[in-house]
Amino acid sequence: MSEERVDVDVRGSRAETTQRIKDRLGEIERAQRIRRILMLALAAGVLVLTGAGLTYLGFTLAAVVRQFPVFLDNMLNFATPDFRFFTLYSSGESLNGWSGFFGSLANPGSLVESVLQRNQGTSIVGASVVTIIVGLTGTVVGFPLALFFGVLGSERVTPFPFNFLFRGTMSTIRAIPAIVWVLFYIPVFGPTPLSAMFAIATDTIGNMGRLFTDELEEVQEGPIEAISSTGANRSQVISFGMLSQVFSSFIAWALYITEINVRIAISLGVVGAGGLGQYIKGQLAQLAFSRAAAGIFMVIVIVISVELFSSRLRSRLRPDEDAGGGFFDAVKRLFDGDRWLGRSER
Repeated sequence: MSEERVDVDVRGSRAETTQRIKDRLGEIERAQRIRRILMLALAAGVLVLTGAGLTYLGFTLAAVVRQFPVFLDNMLNFATPDFRFFTLYSSGESLNGWSGFFGSLANPGSLVESVLQRNQGTSIVGASVVTIIVGLTGTVVGFPLALFFGVLGSERVTPFPFNFLFRGTMSTIRAIPAIVWVLFYIPVFGPTPLSAMFAIATDTIGNMGRLFTDELEEVQEGPIEAISSTGANRSQVISFGMLSQVFSSFIAWALYITEINVRIAISLGVVGAGGLGQYIKGQLAQLAFSRAAAGIFMVIVIVISVELFSSRLRSRLRPDEDAGGGFFDAVKRLFDGDRWLGRSER
């Protein structure tokens, strides 16, 4: 009798367990259906808002179809860049198309001459050098204040609400784009690369400083407590307990902002601040699309080169890269071409 009761209890328990499993599966399926419906509703809402935005901006499919032949013709012009103004040599010899590019490379002296030419807008090479210098110099000039505001903006360093004075300053700077900052400096320096450089430096204070502040908010307490236990003063705790933890991150962020600033330097040329942006704008104003394409080609080369150099430099600055050697060994490895190209393990 007891065995029958046990069998009944076991069957009842199994049925109850099975029912709970079915109920749970039903709940999961209902949740999935609701999630799918919500995702579809969200996608539909985004499409509706996008369509409304396009309508508000005056977009019509008929206009696209009507202007497509003109667009295609312009793209074909961009596909055949004209490097006549690549250097002073290509301009003087009237070398059009790719002949101006390869002809200048075959005469390296023309590259140097174009760089040294004071009127930087006369050649693509000169404008490219101006763009790179503006981006790099702006980063260097803005770095000290970015470090100052970034460190003091952290609540780990400056107690709330006093740290917000520095965070608020950086937020105010970030709220104004570099292309607007340059308008503040044009009355002082004129529409020159100097205005672009100071605009980038100001922009760097807000962007880089904020990144520095965020990094300091994530430092570990252990090293801070260890330094404090030795009787170190506040400045020593900040230097050796906090900044030592984020030194590599600060360098990495500085290099990243440098990449961004070179791109910004290109866009600032559109407002007459020199560099490749000004060259490209001038050519487009004359409807010389092939010559503008040559400038865009150099923009791509500069951006890729800066990003490649920055990424390889960041990898070379990793702590384990130079382990097991002295200072001169570290310097020697820094100029090891195979290691820069990733063909060497150490």
